[in-house]
Amino acid sequence: MKKIVTIVKRIVISGFLLYGYNLIAVNFNMILPINFITLFSVSFFGTPALIALVLFRILVL
Repeated sequence: MKKIVTIVKRIVISGFLLYGYNLIAVNFNMILPINFITLFSVSFFGTPALIALVLFRILVL
C-alpha cells in the first residue's frame, strides 16, 4: 500500500510540475503536452526528464 501511495504521489507532483512549466513556457511558445508519455517520464526520471523533453522540443521542432 505504501508503494502505491508513493507512485500516485510522484505522478501527481509530476503533473503539477509539467503544468507549472507550461504556465511559464506559454509566453515563449514552448509548451509540452501533458500526456501519458511525458507524465510517465517525468514521474519516473524526475526533473532531468523535463529538461531532456525541453531540449528535445528545442532541437527537433
